[in-house]
Amino acid sequence: MALKKKPVTGMKDILPQEMQIRDYVLNQIKETYRGFGFSSIETPCVEHIENLLSKQGGDNEKLIFKVLKRGEKLNLEAAETENDLADSGLRYDLTLPLSRYYSNNAANLPSPFKALQIGSVWRADRPQKGRYRQFVQCDIDIFGDATSQAEIELVLATTTALKKICPNNQFEVRINDRKILRAMAVYSGFPEEDIEKVFITVDKMDKIGVDGVRAELVENGYSEETADKYLELMGQVTNDADGVRRMGEILSGVLEDGAAENLAEIMDTVMSVSGGGFGLKFDPTLVRGMGYYTGTIFEVAMEGFGGSVAGGGRYDKMVGRFTGMDTPACGFSIGFERIVGILMDAGFVVPEKNAREAWMYEKGMGMERLSEILKEAMAARAEGKTVLVTQMNKNKKFQKEQLAADGYEEIVDCYRNSIMEL
Repeated sequence: MALKKKPVTGMKDILPQEMQIRDYVLNQIKETYRGFGFSSIETPCVEHIENLLSKQGGDNEKLIFKVLKRGEKLNLEAAETENDLADSGLRYDLTLPLSRYYSNNAANLPSPFKALQIGSVWRADRPQKGRYRQFVQCDIDIFGDATSQAEIELVLATTTALKKICPNNQFEVRINDRKILRAMAVYSGFPEEDIEKVFITVDKMDKIGVDGVRAELVENGYSEETADKYLELMGQVTNDADGVRRMGEILSGVLEDGAAENLAEIMDTVMSVSGGGFGLKFDPTLVRGMGYYTGTIFEVAMEGFGGSVAGGGRYDKMVGRFTGMDTPACGFSIGFERIVGILMDAGFVVPEKNAREAWMYEKGMGMERLSEILKEAMAARAEGKTVLVTQMNKNKKFQKEQLAADGYEEIVDCYRNSIMEL
């Protein structure tokens, strides 16, 4: 039986042209984040199944690629449940493994600790355009800083990276706080124990609209009065820092003291330091689906793309799940695959700092002459040029067209006795 040449469902092969863009974006991200003092780290792609199923990952816990036990531990006869067969799984995001990493290594790390982590994650999701079961995430996180400086730096670093990568695309940062969300629900009359369920519905606002959210809340058994009070609350404030402060006044008595002012100060400081260049909006409908968020949450929407291209928030309780002692933590993740997709759809060409040349030599050329050509190529590389040395194909015209499409600005024919530029 012939082997299968296509990738596994939900995975994809990456061709050189796309890889060039991916490398460029990664380099821009790394360069920017390191400039803000973030240190590169790495965690294993395989994580303990108990960690992955700890009710921190929201719906992603339903999408885990589980890994079977090995050797004698894989006892099919004695297995009664699926979990009897699996003791680990592929990570569905980078945040949970990072929290485990920090819990295990905190004694050897500075405080606060600013981490940069880039790696593949896996989710058994339904494949569709722009959505694969394996994809790259680029995260920055700060551990040990309970102040608003953590959020401010994360927003400034991420927006700086986005402006470098997509200078021609306008974007907007949407920001909210889980504490404000919770207070809004309590103020409106939703039962405390149902608040997470309410958030699931509210999170659909951008897909089904206000009327759709209202209908679903009523369908789920909540009164029309409660649903209307909640939705009307959103329309009572502006989307700037003053609107956050006004929301704090309305929710006085149910909102934690200082929560609204903290969010307002983050917004004021970000706009003051950045000098603008992007939008910043208070969005009381912003939820973010991960169960581990405890405070500030944010997303970035970009011109020409329907969904978010970056997102994150504060998760002060996750490290405590490992150590028994809560540690302030906040992170921001760039949607790497989405950014690459935006650039590819726009026909983006990676700017080359150095000249890219392709030297094509005749078939059957003697080793003495080929040696001369290779020496000349080595000398050109030492000067900073990119030089590809390749044999001429039978269809030289098509070969040159391919090389040009791959970004080789200069194509040289190398003959037996000379080098002649065409």
